[in-house]
Amino acid sequence: MGGFFDIRSIILSLPGLLIALSFHEYAHARAATALGDDTPRLAGRLTLDPLAHLDPLGTLMILLGGFGWARPVQFNPVRLRGNMRRSSMLVALAGPAMNLVLAFVLYTGYDLALRFVPGGFPGDVSQIIVSAAYLNVILAVFNLLPIPPLDGSWVLQAFLPWQARRKLEGLQRGGPTLLILLVVTGAVSFVLSPVVGVVHLVITWAAGIIAGL
Repeated sequence: MGGFFDIRSIILSLPGLLIALSFHEYAHARAATALGDDTPRLAGRLTLDPLAHLDPLGTLMILLGGFGWARPVQFNPVRLRGNMRRSSMLVALAGPAMNLVLAFVLYTGYDLALRFVPGGFPGDVSQIIVSAAYLNVILAVFNLLPIPPLDGSWVLQAFLPWQARRKLEGLQRGGPTLLILLVVTGAVSFVLSPVVGVVHLVITWAAGIIAGL
């Protein structure tokens, strides 16, 4: 990802960032719509247009700090079909799942392409593709943190009793501030970097196997 002053790395990361965030939020919107809630569609979120999904602060945190978020897709759990808590969890998991699928597709496509591109890709092209895949892994893992408004908070709510869920919902307003503090202090990186590393290793391993078939 580079550091605060690595402008070149930031620029090369932008295509992957736009893809990762757009597909992540689109997956939430698509899942909610498929389960019967048209709130995301009415809000203009059922689209892959990055401008519909970007959160300025969250995007900046990804580029400079390595972890961040997009503008959360709003949905109405009451309007979802089936068990409300289970359906809400499925909507929440759709985003990280999409990012993991994208990472796998990008790495597999990259490995396959290298077999047919003499001498490989130019350095910048390789960095854009690899950065895009890695950003998807980061976004998937980060969003599973059980801190509002991240997807992990919805997953956690599915397993909590009513009173505990109410307390977690009460943290919604202070969630972004807490996330910024955790990113800036390096706490998020300390906790999640090993997880990101393991998930990244598994995905690249699987992609390598598929590409080698």
